[in-house]
Amino acid sequence: MNPTLVAIVLSLFSAVAYAAAAVAQERLAARSSGAGTLRLLADGAWWWSVVLNASAALLHVAALKYGTLTLVQPLGALTLVAAVPLGARVAGRRVSPVEWRGTALTFIGLAALLVTASGPAPDDVLSLPQAVAVAGTTAVVIGALSRGARPGLRHATASGFASGVASALTQTVTVAATDRTGPLLSAQVIVVALLVAVFAAGGLLLSQTAYQGGLGAPLAVVTLANPLAAAAIGLSLLGERLQGGAAGVLLALAGASVAGRGVVTLSRSAPQPAADAGAVTSRRIRWR
Repeated sequence: MNPTLVAIVLSLFSAVAYAAAAVAQERLAARSSGAGTLRLLADGAWWWSVVLNASAALLHVAALKYGTLTLVQPLGALTLVAAVPLGARVAGRRVSPVEWRGTALTFIGLAALLVTASGPAPDDVLSLPQAVAVAGTTAVVIGALSRGARPGLRHATASGFASGVASALTQTVTVAATDRTGPLLSAQVIVVALLVAVFAAGGLLLSQTAYQGGLGAPLAVVTLANPLAAAAIGLSLLGERLQGGAAGVLLALAGASVAGRGVVTLSRSAPQPAADAGAVTSRRIRWR
């Protein structure tokens, strides 16, 4: 089977799993605002969200084996698309025309990106010094964004950057570990795998904080920041290129703009819950 097609299919399943995890995290955050990390660890719902995230991550890792970062990461926008029907079902309502419009814009934009980002399976990896430099730079940026305990879009941006960098590092581990020309557990693979664990865990905790203010806007920011960070690494350090030359670059920019518009539309489309609906928030998704 064509590697690009395999990467797309795996990314679709991953997006659905991530959407379900995001919904579970938001519902947990809504009813446990201010709860400490230890209390969350004792909550079965939190572990359910962890299982969903882990399943999505495994599918994502497999997709990164067959597709480039510029192909796989933008498909993460489908997480928000999948969250729309899930949110509507939890809220007991139909998908609105505005949500359908946002979904259509997202699909159209992603289609344009897929045309330009499609290419051979990845074979280049970050060197150990490059991986450490990327990790250090990202850690500084995340630290600056996540200062302060009050949840907000800064935490969502930091979460997106952490997840995007974790994906770039994961691709290095996956490609390097499956390259039969070297040892399976080289120093490069071990160190980068540890960095992946740190950034993946950090992204999860940052998103949990961000979702305390509602799912819609934070999820949109995470969805947009993630591919931005990963694509920057792929294009600048891994030699990835967009297809079609200058025309391909213009098409990719147009597609990214349309998909971004669709994501923002989806994040703002659903009605907000009433301010006194404390009991209702445990049964529905709060969108902002």
